[in-house]
Amino acid sequence: MPTSTKAVVSLSGGMDSCVCAALAARNYHAYAIHFSYGQRTEAKELDSARSIANTLGFKNFLHLKIDLFRRIGGSALTDASIAVPEVSENGQIGAEIPVTYVPFRNAHFLSAAVSWAEVLGAKKIFIGAVEQDSSGYPDCRPAYYEAFQQLIRTGTKEGDIEVVTPLIHMRKKQIVALGLELGAPLDLTWSCYSGEEFACGVCESCVLRLRAFAEAGSEDRIPYAAHRS
Repeated sequence: MPTSTKAVVSLSGGMDSCVCAALAARNYHAYAIHFSYGQRTEAKELDSARSIANTLGFKNFLHLKIDLFRRIGGSALTDASIAVPEVSENGQIGAEIPVTYVPFRNAHFLSAAVSWAEVLGAKKIFIGAVEQDSSGYPDCRPAYYEAFQQLIRTGTKEGDIEVVTPLIHMRKKQIVALGLELGAPLDLTWSCYSGEEFACGVCESCVLRLRAFAEAGSEDRIPYAAHRS
């Protein structure tokens, strides 16, 4: 590994970001950036992200606390008056944009990551966005990152920082399989939208995760309050 090669990783503490982080740590000196933005599982996600970064040997962990999404509202993740929907055992996910979408969230995350990358001299920014088998968020589409890449080219000093989305075209079961192959600490991750001591097992994120582990033929070792295979 070249000693001058650095990468910033947007590390949420979830399964996808963990596998993305493991890929980055394998090839780069990795620096984690994590956001607390008033989400329901804020404390659990922070704990998971820190644990993942420590396990993977990250060089630094930058925790940023931002209040704008909670104040803006409009998402079940940040507004307590909007319920996190449950998904039936065989329910369809991703057909329409759900109420758990946080409006334009990833642009804010990427902007901060780019700012830090410029200071660090990092040339890569990893983010675990996934389009397939996902909730259907518009800021997880490949075209979104292509557009943001152009913004980086025109709005930074050197214009040579690259956004890397290694999982974006993968199915969730493939992500689980890759994580196991890499030795990613999936047992430290947290995907649930509503629970912090036990994952609810019935929100769309939990259902997608449980389906992925089942399809990959592996056991998900995090604790669930309710479990649907």
